[in-house]
Amino acid sequence: MKNYIMKEEGGKMYFSPVKVLEKPSMIKIVDNKVRIEILKMLNEKAMYPAEIAKKLKMHEQIVYYHLKQLTNAELITVVERKEIRGTIAKKLASKVVNFAVTLDDDWKGMESFSPTIKDKKIESFFDGFVTDGELDGKFVVGSPDQHGPYKARARDSHYAIDLSLFVGSLAKTGKDFPVKLDVEVNFPSEDSNFILVGGPATNLIVSLMNKDLPVLFNESKPWEMVSQKSRKRYSEETVGMIVKVPNPHFPNRKVIIIAGISSSGTKSAVIALTRHYKELLKGYNGQETWSAIVQGFDVDGDGKVDSVEILE
Repeated sequence: MKNYIMKEEGGKMYFSPVKVLEKPSMIKIVDNKVRIEILKMLNEKAMYPAEIAKKLKMHEQIVYYHLKQLTNAELITVVERKEIRGTIAKKLASKVVNFAVTLDDDWKGMESFSPTIKDKKIESFFDGFVTDGELDGKFVVGSPDQHGPYKARARDSHYAIDLSLFVGSLAKTGKDFPVKLDVEVNFPSEDSNFILVGGPATNLIVSLMNKDLPVLFNESKPWEMVSQKSRKRYSEETVGMIVKVPNPHFPNRKVIIIAGISSSGTKSAVIALTRHYKELLKGYNGQETWSAIVQGFDVDGDGKVDSVEILE
């Protein structure tokens, strides 16, 4: 069983793994200066006991004692074994560096956890995707295997994690598993709302809908995006789109598409919706068909998209 701690900061939720110390007596295991230092070191990189002793300037036998305490408490684990002069040396790493003490057995279900976002625009944008506080729809990401006419592998599916955390602040997950690969969806006959992540080369459902979208993908190289509204063409890899349209096979259902010309374009679109939705949705007033085009930029120069500009 995995446990997590959560915190709210700047209107967003963050989480990190945590070890629950279910017995108060376990506090003394981590309430030790040397063991805390060892856990911090092993959280940065895996190390052998001799390396730990050298860095702490301590006798190896003392370090071995503390490592045994941490191992028994299941706070560190062996990640590699190597034979050295006839003995087996074990490289160790920390499992977790956050800890919590529980004194109350009255655990509450996540259904009682109140959403963190209270914004009429974003709630309106996801209207239909939330029923009685539960997510009513499916996230569809491209398969990581070669598939479709372009034999493409999806490289932007992991951005759905950030997107799902954002949607999770608006609704809790229902009883059905909310994520599917594009190759698992029988799109014409599946009565559902969909949140599609990725462009037509990697997400086959987006390809099936492409010709009827307010922003079209030109599916011949060089790849580009064409706005039906402005007739402008976009070919930069960091350009992405956010589109909301009715499901063409079930008009009472809706489809949201978050996609880019490349994986960095999809990331730009995810950042726009999850971080800048107030600016993004200024022109959204409940339209059945709505679209926006954004471009991502690497402001801090680390080679990754971290900021976006709304183009139209």
